[in-house]
Amino acid sequence: MQERIVESLLGGSDVAVIMPTGGGKSLCYQLPALALGRTVVVISPLIALMQDQVAQLGDMGIPAAVLNSSQPSEEQRAVMRAAEQGAFRLLYLSPERLARADTIGWLQRVPLAFFAIDEAHCISEWGHEFRPEYRQLSSLRQNFPDKPIAAFTASATRRVRHDILEQLQLRDPHKYIASFHRANLRYVAHQCDRDTHQPLLLAGLRAYAGESAIVYAPTIKEVERTVDDLAERGIAAVAYHGQMENSVRRRNQERWMNDDARVLVGTIAFGLGINKPAVRAVIHTSMPKSIEQYYQEAGRAGRDGLPADCVMLWQPKDAGLLAYFIDQLNDPNEKQRAWQRYHAVRGFVESARCRHLQICTHFGQIPKWERCGMCDVCGNVPEWVSAPVEALAPRKIRKRKVQAAPVEQVSASRPAAAPSPHRDLIDFFKQWRRQAAQRAGVPAYIVLSDASLEELCRKRPSNLRELLGVSGIGERKAELYGGEIFAAFEAFRKGARAAAKEADRATPAEETMRLLAQGKSFEEIAQIRGRQASTVVNMVADLVEKGSLEYRVEWVGEADHQVIEEAVRRLGAQWLKPLREALPAEITYEQIRLVVAWVRVNSA
Repeated sequence: MQERIVESLLGGSDVAVIMPTGGGKSLCYQLPALALGRTVVVISPLIALMQDQVAQLGDMGIPAAVLNSSQPSEEQRAVMRAAEQGAFRLLYLSPERLARADTIGWLQRVPLAFFAIDEAHCISEWGHEFRPEYRQLSSLRQNFPDKPIAAFTASATRRVRHDILEQLQLRDPHKYIASFHRANLRYVAHQCDRDTHQPLLLAGLRAYAGESAIVYAPTIKEVERTVDDLAERGIAAVAYHGQMENSVRRRNQERWMNDDARVLVGTIAFGLGINKPAVRAVIHTSMPKSIEQYYQEAGRAGRDGLPADCVMLWQPKDAGLLAYFIDQLNDPNEKQRAWQRYHAVRGFVESARCRHLQICTHFGQIPKWERCGMCDVCGNVPEWVSAPVEALAPRKIRKRKVQAAPVEQVSASRPAAAPSPHRDLIDFFKQWRRQAAQRAGVPAYIVLSDASLEELCRKRPSNLRELLGVSGIGERKAELYGGEIFAAFEAFRKGARAAAKEADRATPAEETMRLLAQGKSFEEIAQIRGRQASTVVNMVADLVEKGSLEYRVEWVGEADHQVIEEAVRRLGAQWLKPLREALPAEITYEQIRLVVAWVRVNSA
């Protein structure tokens, strides 16, 4: 539908576009911006997303800019002056920026073509990611009555679609609703228990060894615990959540985008507008809040059109946690909407109907088929999910010293490819791509996508004409990187190969024990390791239980230790909540956790 959408915008119509993640929404407003020769203002909710889009456009020789509060004042003024002169085809703003009175006055001096609202579902209270600042976009029609408005989103039910049209006051909009069926994605909602949950996650990530993956966890604590647990087992992962410093969060995202770490573990905070094409797996470690959330997050897999897996490892307790959070809501209307989303997603995971069919019907699409062949209900399950339970059960903990984590192994279900010159060449060019991306300050996929890189290595062009025959390499990229690409081929022919990866660093457990030995407090260790103090305490307690670390009474305080120990002897060490309720309010969960670990190891 891209051609029809572009024609509508070139003709000056308002448009509303519902197109799945990876369906090519960005091109629908970027191409008209070039054709019209005027500025398209793109409203986007995330600074990082805007910066990535501008970097990608710049790499294609398209004049674009972003304007936000993170830029120095002089840079902001320079962008505003250039925009008034018509210097940009695309100009990215946040909804908060657009709400400022001075922004409206300035934009009225910019040669505008139209407004494009990205992630438009954020404007609706019925949307799963409602953002109040998006409501202010309803003033666009009053302030710019002659400018078309284009709304784009990947996940909107009929009710949300109606709300978008009403809030933005679209005039006789041309409506384009693509199919919600992502045929290349395999959906799996697998119920597991406490004992098999973590081993299944490990089995899954090992099944996609060498491939990019996203793991969604429900809480910040769970994100940090999962990242540390994966590192202990030789799987390089980075964390992403809302309470990290912006610089750390940005660096972790860049490491994942550039393939320096193949696994990103994040909360719901990660994802809007993420444009990495070759993500082979998205694994949810709990039941999400809504079908819309699941569809959007799972949709970050397989944007290159190749097969990818979207696996939800859920437990019955997840439903209880979701219900608990809904009960905390004060607004009765929001609580009602949250309960509707809850019942819909619970029905999705427990139903025996085709997963693809359920998703399509949820969004108002009625397919003509009943079975997709690409979900667990239809009998298509990854081998690692259907492995016998006994093969996944965690080994009993033995008292031992913490050793370096083993290197990651490829699962038997996906054997490693035999070494070949072609594989060596791809690795060599991936290294070149990482270096080129670092020099340009852009994600690796912006330099060349995985598909383009593999085609480049397959065709091995020897001149400019052949290079331009590689998908994804146009005149601009050939100009930017052609010389480097031919030089890399020549170096490879002369025996150059990708550098071996650096030796593994100390595991999180080893690093924590080293810092403890230096006399660092839990808070200091948390600061150094970029973790919450509770995450560090839980790791220390686990190490005590494993016999890898001696318990120190000064961590808790002698008087508090005695009070907690007495309660543990009386109530047992299986659950922390009864202990918390029985102990004085000033005693923390962290103190209880440490004493419980000490009791458990001394009772074994």
